[in-house]
Amino acid sequence: MFLFQVFDLNLDNCRSTSIVGLTDEFTNLETLSLINVGLTSLKGFPKLPNLKKLELSDNRISGGLNLLQTSPKLTHLNLSGNKIKDLATLEPLKEFKNLKNLDLFNNEATSIDNYREKVFNLIPSLKYLDG
Repeated sequence: MFLFQVFDLNLDNCRSTSIVGLTDEFTNLETLSLINVGLTSLKGFPKLPNLKKLELSDNRISGGLNLLQTSPKLTHLNLSGNKIKDLATLEPLKEFKNLKNLDLFNNEATSIDNYREKVFNLIPSLKYLDG
């Protein structure tokens, strides 16, 4: 197969609690959508060096964001509707120098006092939060 020719991949609603079948062979993948899959972990997340947009909304992810660091070009990350409870979970995202858009809507962490200010301070490259 010519997996290096795949630029956009949509696996929405394909039920799985873990990432299975996605490999490092998707070297040119720029957009990956895993909405409402049932993911509880990012364990097994492949090295996707050209990934720019990652949709992970409506899963059950509560941590492990450091596993995304093999995708340094990430500009958009949607984690809305997950199980992120605190800002410490977001710490690995400060390493993403290109991250401009982050959606955390409908996560417990959004109820923390001064949540927006704290997230913008944590991730200096961020331009848009929850919208």
